[in-house]
This record gives sequence, structure tokens and C-alpha cells, in this order.
Amino acid sequence: MKKRINPPMHMAALNLEPLERIPPPPKAAFLERYHHPQRPVLIENLTDAWNGKWTFDHIKALAGEQTIPLYNNKPAEGKESVYEPVMKMRFGDYIDLLKTEPTDLRIFFYTLKDHCPQLLEDFEYPDIGLKFFKRLPALFFGGGLSKVFPHYDIDLPDNLHIHFEGNKRVVLFGPDQSKNLYKVPFSIHNIDKIDLDNPDFERYPALKNVKGYEVHMKHGDALYMPSGWWHYITYLDGGFSMTLRALPRTPRRLAHMLYNVFVMRLVDNSMRKIRGQKWLDFKERWAYRRTQRAIDKLA
Repeated sequence: MKKRINPPMHMAALNLEPLERIPPPPKAAFLERYHHPQRPVLIENLTDAWNGKWTFDHIKALAGEQTIPLYNNKPAEGKESVYEPVMKMRFGDYIDLLKTEPTDLRIFFYTLKDHCPQLLEDFEYPDIGLKFFKRLPALFFGGGLSKVFPHYDIDLPDNLHIHFEGNKRVVLFGPDQSKNLYKVPFSIHNIDKIDLDNPDFERYPALKNVKGYEVHMKHGDALYMPSGWWHYITYLDGGFSMTLRALPRTPRRLAHMLYNVFVMRLVDNSMRKIRGQKWLDFKERWAYRRTQRAIDKLA
């Protein structure tokens, strides 16, 4: 029997509200109430017509013999690449592991078109008004000890994040909360020493000002995450999710995306290769000082 990992009880120390949950909305209503104002929402029962096939056993039958790269909760250090896996494993063995015991091993960005195109026949793009980029339906897997550090997506898409099998907890913060989350310059994440499950308000006082949303997801739930929204994900037991991406449409957001992908990432990767851990430490000190200065101005 799978052992379920319960969410930390002390997470209420952060200022989090329950995220709104709705039944599948008409397209016009979704666009007006959520997409245009960029409000996140959890849509229940959106995938009921097709999510019955989305199980561990089905994926194991299709792709169980593949060798897949796995990642864990440990942040990359020094000159280590964030894209370098900690190990590789036969996909079927990994699925068996997820079904039987907690693990922090994760699969990151398993693209269906490249690795298991048969699965593209087993779902329907939800008709809610988003123009999905059909090249990149991608899967993410995690075990009962897996966490995905707080971040936002570098290409700034509107995401529809659909969960299957186990349960997961997602905490969301709007782009306006970057200043309180100690965002690291030239990065899409915050200081990795910050533990949002046990926030240290003395060391990181700006966390007291953070406002966000919390939602628990089960099989078939679809989470709309607007462009630039931070997400912090905890797998409560073994499960997996599919993300559908709608790329930026406004000129301003498109320009920001191009800067992130072709300038910011290039600078960061180059400096990391040259200076290694010194560059990472410098960025964290910069993030801390910048946030502290903002707090002092409000005092």
C-alpha cells in the first residue's frame, strides 16, 4: 500500500487563501473571469471524458522499457547544470517505485511528441479559449517526497496543469509577489535556502508580506496558472501531471519571454560556467539586499 505523505501543518504561517474551484466553465466565461484578468483557478471534472486512460499502468504498458532521466530535491550547485539528472532508470521500474514507496525522484518535462506520441491520442485539448502550443504537451512525475522549488516558467506561458493518479499540493503566487519572495536576479526562482514549508521570518522578513493561494489536486483536476505566476509543488504521494502551454500573445509579454530565453538565460549560464558557486552566492546576496532595501523603504 502506498504511504501518503501529509502536507506540513505549519504551512499556514504563510498568508495563503484557498484557490477557487469551479466546474467546467463556458469558453466566454473562462476568458472573461480568469484569462483576461490573469486569475488562477482550479477546474474540476474538465477531463472526465478522457482521463480514465491516464494511469501509471497505461503509461507503463506504452513506455515501460524506456530509460528516463530522474531528478531529486537537491538544488544544483557550482557549475552543475540544472538539467543534469541524478540518475537514470527504466521507466517501468520508476513507475513501480512511485506506486509502492515515497521517493523524491522526479521526471522533468517528458514531452509526449518526442517520447510517447501514442499518448497524444488519449486526450482532448480542453475548449476553454486558450490557444495551446501543440508541440509541447509535457508530463511531470513525482513521488511522495518530491518537491518542485518555487519558480515561474521562463517562457511565460499560460499553463493548464492537469493532474493524474496521486494527490499534490500547489501554492501559487502572483508576479507582484516576486519582491517578497526574494527572487534571485537572472533567474526564475527565489533563494533556494528559503523553506516555504517552515518560513524563517526573522531571516527573511519579507515572507510575512507574501500573499498566495493554496490548492490540493486529485486525479483529473485542471489548474489554470496565468503567465508569470510562481508555483511551488509538493507531491503528497506518487502521481504525475500534464502541462498544456499557451504561449504569450501580447507584445510586452512576448518581448519579456524573448529576453528571458535568449538574454537572461545566456548570461546566467555563461556566468555559472565561469564562476560556478561564486556566481550563485553573489546572486543570492544580491536578492537578499535588494529585498531588504525594499522593506526598509516601506518602514
